Amino acid sequence: MSTAPDFLLRAAEPRDVPAITGLIHELAEFEKLSHLVQVTPETLHPHLFGDKPVVEALVAEAGGAVVAFALFFTNFSTFLARPGLYLEDLYVQPALRGSGIGQALLERLGAIAVERGYGRFEWSVLDWNENAIRFYEKMGATVMPDWRICRITGDELKRFGA
Repeated sequence: MSTAPDFLLRAAEPRDVPAITGLIHELAEFEKLSHLVQVTPETLHPHLFGDKPVVEALVAEAGGAVVAFALFFTNFSTFLARPGLYLEDLYVQPALRGSGIGQALLERLGAIAVERGYGRFEWSVLDWNENAIRFYEKMGATVMPDWRICRITGDELKRFGA
């Protein structure tokens, strides 16, 4: 494990949108999903900072640069009858992995869920990402083996919604 660099966690600000967009592209490359990425600063900005934001983000700064982000939103549990926090994406640049940034982001998100009175904190992990799975389990998360994500997107969504 590398020595922890100095880093600052904070809520994302409008000036961070280009950096977050760049990190999203890095994440997509890591996940071998670059062909699916459509995000630009112009398309992301209104969802974070527009009239009706639907997502929030935390960023980590090190050396004056944004080097990590966590993008999250509120979901709802009908069983608990309480909102929850859903982490859509968390990404730390490879050179800073193992420095404590990822854990700090997750712990801050957990604290946000508690502060807001949410009933749970959830996220997904790719089944091939063994390092992430071990990291999450070490932090106390349960990887839910019985649940699968269902998704309709693109042209299929247009047909389905017609």
